[in-house]
Amino acid sequence: MLKVRVIPTLLWKDFGLVKGVGFNSWRRTGSVLPAIKVYNSRDVDELILVDITASALGASPDHDSVGDFSQACTVPLTVGGGIGDLEQITRLLHAGADKIALNSAAYATPGLVDLAADRFGAQCVVASIDVKDMPDGRQSCFSHAGTRDTGRDPVEWARELADRGAGEILLTSIDRDGTMRGYDLALIERIASSVAIPVIASGGAGNYGHMVDAVIRAGASAVAAASIFHFTEQTPAGAKHALHEAGLPVRQNFIAI
Repeated sequence: MLKVRVIPTLLWKDFGLVKGVGFNSWRRTGSVLPAIKVYNSRDVDELILVDITASALGASPDHDSVGDFSQACTVPLTVGGGIGDLEQITRLLHAGADKIALNSAAYATPGLVDLAADRFGAQCVVASIDVKDMPDGRQSCFSHAGTRDTGRDPVEWARELADRGAGEILLTSIDRDGTMRGYDLALIERIASSVAIPVIASGGAGNYGHMVDAVIRAGASAVAAASIFHFTEQTPAGAKHALHEAGLPVRQNFIAI
């Protein structure tokens, strides 16, 4: 089994970081560079940075800022938001991003996933899937920072993205986002059991037990979180300690809690 990764998520809006509930990101939590520097010292495995306004506004990624952020980041950095073509992906990787996360553009141009994987390798391509519970009981994939219902079934879409060459899936429950009441384990299990690539669980982590459950009970390969690290005293090192105590393999450079 591959080592389980703990990955803080940074939601970048305008000139700072934000966090809210259900993708309603209204609460400011600081600035990007200081947050990256703090996480560098907190035993994280990777960081995910998403510009949550770029796609909604039709704006291109801010390559210059990503260049500044990547210079300060000492762990692998995944960047998402506003990515629409291969040239933008190229510029982000040249700016220092280690991986790119594709969401809205993948629905509009599915072939972009194939092109990116062929050009840069599957390890650079993270397929981001944001899922919302619908009134009729089904679940649907949403694009543009959770504002547009694509009508796509999460399992079918995950399989297509994997077939197109995505290296892993960042799976976020919109309904659980920011609630800290636990990941959507049933959703994670459905996706993880349907694809042969790693699934990163996102949306709802409120304690270390939720992270353990996402891996052991639902089959996630990594856990991403934001609110638990922004608004509580729980830490990435604490999360890795809990995962280790549960018998899961992690990078063991954390300090005893």
